[in-house]
Amino acid sequence: MDNKAGDLAFLPLGGTGEIGMNLNLYRCNGKWLAVDCGIGFGAAEYPEAEIMLPDPGFIAERSRALVGLVITHAHEDHLGAVPWLWRELRCPIFATPFAAAVLTRKLAEAGLLSEVRLEIVPPGGNFARPPFSLQFLRVAHSIPESQALVIRTPYGTVLHTGDWKLDPHPLIGPPTDEAGFAALAAENVLAMVCDSTNAMVEGHSGSEADVRRTLAALIRDLPGRIAVTCFASNVARVESVALAALGAGRSVAIAGRSLRNLEAAARECGYLKTIPPFLSEDQANETPDERLLLLVSGSQGEPRSALSRIAADTHPRIALGEGDTVVFSSRVIPGNERAIGAVQDNLVRRGVRLMTDADHMVHVSGHPARDELRKLYRLVKPLVAVPVHGEWRHLTAHAGLAQELGIRPMLLEDGEILQLAPEAPKVVDTAPVGRLVLDGNRLIPLQGPVMTARRRMLGNGIVLGSLAVDRSHRVLGRPRVSAPGLFEEDDPEVAELGDEFAQALQDLPRELRVNDASFAEAARSALRRAFARRYGKRPLVDVHLLRVE
Repeated sequence: MDNKAGDLAFLPLGGTGEIGMNLNLYRCNGKWLAVDCGIGFGAAEYPEAEIMLPDPGFIAERSRALVGLVITHAHEDHLGAVPWLWRELRCPIFATPFAAAVLTRKLAEAGLLSEVRLEIVPPGGNFARPPFSLQFLRVAHSIPESQALVIRTPYGTVLHTGDWKLDPHPLIGPPTDEAGFAALAAENVLAMVCDSTNAMVEGHSGSEADVRRTLAALIRDLPGRIAVTCFASNVARVESVALAALGAGRSVAIAGRSLRNLEAAARECGYLKTIPPFLSEDQANETPDERLLLLVSGSQGEPRSALSRIAADTHPRIALGEGDTVVFSSRVIPGNERAIGAVQDNLVRRGVRLMTDADHMVHVSGHPARDELRKLYRLVKPLVAVPVHGEWRHLTAHAGLAQELGIRPMLLEDGEILQLAPEAPKVVDTAPVGRLVLDGNRLIPLQGPVMTARRRMLGNGIVLGSLAVDRSHRVLGRPRVSAPGLFEEDDPEVAELGDEFAQALQDLPRELRVNDASFAEAARSALRRAFARRYGKRPLVDVHLLRVE
């Protein structure tokens, strides 16, 4: 697994074959470098798992050889897992000032701030973690200070693009450093490990400047209360919304913790200088409707977000109704369609008017469409294209585009080790990969017994049997059966099932009653069979056995 003879290799542990959970590794002469460490969301595919993280077990076992973790930008799918996984990695972290400001708040909440060595690198800066010589290259994206990473090694150069686009007017921060990318062509770049999110989209992703003009025109003429929801991290969009509100004579109030945190990080790093401080939720209620714009978190229908609670009329301080407008200045992340639809239905039911990117130019993507991909490949001229950050259909579309340009594509999945040098690029090994679920304040394996049981409960319910047994191994009294999620507590069906369970227990042979474990397992099997006979379902069945001395 670890090539002692010396080589340069790439290994994605997350983010290749899926959207989110980015965790990438580079190996050079036995040393490892990690790039990004993000979260993903369960959505419709995994309704039992709201937040997921890549399993870092492989690199945790090699943490002594891990020279650092580089964060390309401050989106949750690139740094959100750091507070949860850093104790497995125990390495220094390198990030730009804005990403560091966002991460500092997360580390403080996790009680890790004093333990983590967080090194701030200026945008476009150079730094070294031998045997890796590293350089940031500025790229436009939907969050400030996004960086591509140039990785120089004794074997050659690799370009890790991170998330990027070619926007001539990104509004906050400079455009993508096309001259810097073009200069890499002279280095005969071994591989470009590149964002695939919009590899199926022809044309160009569009400019933030166009969205700013549209928002200003829309907001100027709308009556009533106006609420705008967007990705909290898109500081340029937040600024555009605030400027549109000011142009329309409206004050801006923020609703949602994620927006408040990102605003604080942005102002700390010198962004939003021309925007007055935002009002609190309490101050919003003291402002006339025609003079107020609400900037609200929850564009993806997150159940506990401010927008979801407003739509359900359960928010403690903010309400929307007839004559008000909500602008969705965001795209639908695949898997969130149902959640967003539910929020929008609730808003419409309350008489709220909706505006989305289907009707107005209120959103552009932060990822490159096919024309932008073509241009970057022509600038860099890598020998090999390695599509990442996308599901399989995105990766294959990206690979096809690279091949059209005469560049050899290498399609990978999480866990495949791609040797880039000194020999011709090829997959040489695999590493164990997996997903962890954030369950409250603990991490548990997605495919482990806890989540397997939860999936079964979600689909088929749960049946619980309780019985007391004396020292002579006789069942005392009448066993109790409950089936939450299947029957109400006083349903006569439950009583009948309890009678059948009691009879099945009486029929168990004495030798199965002597040992508590064997007695409980036999009781569990009896209850499972009884339920299956009566109802044709196979719920999760458990038995609580109490031995009375």
